[in-house]
Amino acid sequence: MKLRSNLIKTDKLLLVTSLLLFLFGLVMIFSSSTVAAVLVYKNPSYFFVIRQGAVELGMLLVSLFIISTPTKTYSRLSFLFPFVMIGLLALVFLFGTEHNGAKSWLDLGIINFQSSEFVKTLIILYMATIYGDKKKWDNENDLLKPLVIPIICVALIMIEPDLGTAIIAAGITFMLFVELPIKKGKVMRLIYILMAIGAAILFILYSTNSLNKIMTPAQVSRFDFRKPCSRYLEKTGYQVCNSYIAINNGGLYGLGLGNSKQKNLYLPESYTDFIFPIIVEEFGLIGVGILFFGYLLLLFSILTIARNATNLRNSMIAFGTFIYILIHLVINLAGVTGLFIMTGVPLPFMSYGGSFVINLFVLLSLTQRVAIENKEARSKKA
Repeated sequence: MKLRSNLIKTDKLLLVTSLLLFLFGLVMIFSSSTVAAVLVYKNPSYFFVIRQGAVELGMLLVSLFIISTPTKTYSRLSFLFPFVMIGLLALVFLFGTEHNGAKSWLDLGIINFQSSEFVKTLIILYMATIYGDKKKWDNENDLLKPLVIPIICVALIMIEPDLGTAIIAAGITFMLFVELPIKKGKVMRLIYILMAIGAAILFILYSTNSLNKIMTPAQVSRFDFRKPCSRYLEKTGYQVCNSYIAINNGGLYGLGLGNSKQKNLYLPESYTDFIFPIIVEEFGLIGVGILFFGYLLLLFSILTIARNATNLRNSMIAFGTFIYILIHLVINLAGVTGLFIMTGVPLPFMSYGGSFVINLFVLLSLTQRVAIENKEARSKKA
């Protein structure tokens, strides 16, 4: 009875938009992975979509539990979050397997577990409970202390090295801190100064070709994202250039579902990080416009829930979900279109991948729980 009541109180715009995006994602994973599944991995054509669908179905059941759990429960567990986050990243260094040059995966047999993906979600919960439940801040130093754990996590992810995940974890931490409704004064000035110094150091290293001394050739090559088709025989140039070809093939109306040419082993990672060009190729700019409209509706509904939250903890949970999805969208689209370095960041709802979709479900369910508590608070006032 309680579960039925919670389902009635969920935000319907977020629920419907999320389900439609997940369903369309399954369609595109099937369409973009059939050739690779058969010719590369020697599996049936439906191999990847069945695996993704099984994870999503399982997470639907988990979501029922999450939306029934009050958010104050996470406040009582907040002291565990630092140990879990650092522990997950430590396990990678001890037992992790390497994929695409980054040692960021734990092989559990049935699924490859990406610890850093779960750390991003835990950062949101950690900051929401630490900052959201504190009534008063005595000084600016107290404001900075909770940032130590996320900064350590970002540093550990960088060491793996997983640049894309580190950028997202840092972005989530920064945006959640910036949005705190308290006066931060000198703290923000210090953060902006440190960011400017870091950007200047990176620019100097890149412009003087000094990155080769502190990074592997594979890592350095990711920074060379300009004019990819002039480097067609190189890995980064080849992948992005084939992405351009797929986007160009799509035109205004697309070639039709299942008719992509670049998925025929021309475009690597066509069902994971580079699934967006396949969507454009098959559905054209009109289809992509509809997809973007769906993303906008989703982000709007999440932001509305955050603004209507009854307390800072709940607002930060929903806003963290908003930032999580938005940063993934921006970095993935910038990477596959050659506007930013390739970082191996999935496209929300569309890309194949167990760890990412699990965390996406968790955050969306947490946001729905916030929406439920918003409605319960309004009903008590009425």
